[in-house]
Amino acid sequence: MSRKKKPRMEFRYYEVPEKSPVLALQGEKWVQNYGYQIDYLHFHNLMEIGFCYYGEGTIVLEEKEIPYDGGAFTVVPKNFPHTTNSKENSLCSWAWLFIDVEGFIMALYKDNPRMAQKLISRINQRAHFSKKEDRPAVAELIKLILKCMEEKEEFYLEEVKGLTRALLMQIARWNEKDEEQERNSIVDDASVTLILPALDYIGENFQESIRIEELAEVCHISETHLRRIFQESMRMPPVEYINWVRIRAACKELRKTNASVNDIALHCGFTTMSTFNRNFRKILGVSPQQWRSAPEHYERNLLKFDIKTQEGW
Repeated sequence: MSRKKKPRMEFRYYEVPEKSPVLALQGEKWVQNYGYQIDYLHFHNLMEIGFCYYGEGTIVLEEKEIPYDGGAFTVVPKNFPHTTNSKENSLCSWAWLFIDVEGFIMALYKDNPRMAQKLISRINQRAHFSKKEDRPAVAELIKLILKCMEEKEEFYLEEVKGLTRALLMQIARWNEKDEEQERNSIVDDASVTLILPALDYIGENFQESIRIEELAEVCHISETHLRRIFQESMRMPPVEYINWVRIRAACKELRKTNASVNDIALHCGFTTMSTFNRNFRKILGVSPQQWRSAPEHYERNLLKFDIKTQEGW
């Protein structure tokens, strides 16, 4: 029996210039026909934000096809399958911004890793298509960033950094599921500040054995106080957070390396495979082997495709 051929998909790789918060692609080169009835999708290693100045066509976000015209814009997280088609025999003017969301947010909130992870997760939650009249604040920020990147006036990179932060906050709010869920996730900033040394210590030493006494010492509080504040702020006890950090690190290695599951477990701080497997299944609902073959979220959909790598357009 012959195997069914996988549909084609392209991976397009971009790099944000050093010291710049974004990569901007704009100008006459991007006034073109973006293809007609393209039957394959592509995805990027960075978030892509596109703004259409004029023209007509369709945007395909995974399996959803959406007509666009001037004033439309898209927000597409990394690794999200999509493509742009122009109307037959027509020209469209698009401009594109590529943002390393994880790198930007982690640098911005280096002293508050929990907030950083919350924002990264929220910003990357879904892809969007909109029009400037429906989301004027988002559209205006996109246009201002593009304008700064084109004109390159004095201190423009600092200005773009501020605008990019504002844009990502708007996207995070856009992705908010409901007000009640957000209220339930609000953390007392003072409490988080108190346990920040413990969070940093865990992040730097998760591969080693960590005792609660050590965490209390680096925070200069009692173990009892640490456990109470940790539970209130992180919505989990310290031991669960340590295991969460270790499992997150294990997922990164499972996805990016060919190391054995046993070696990954030991490298990430678990002393036995049974403990690793139990915690992995508790947090992610599947075994490490199952997760490795089908990673979380829409990234797992990429396994269905025959992926070809290209460096940008």
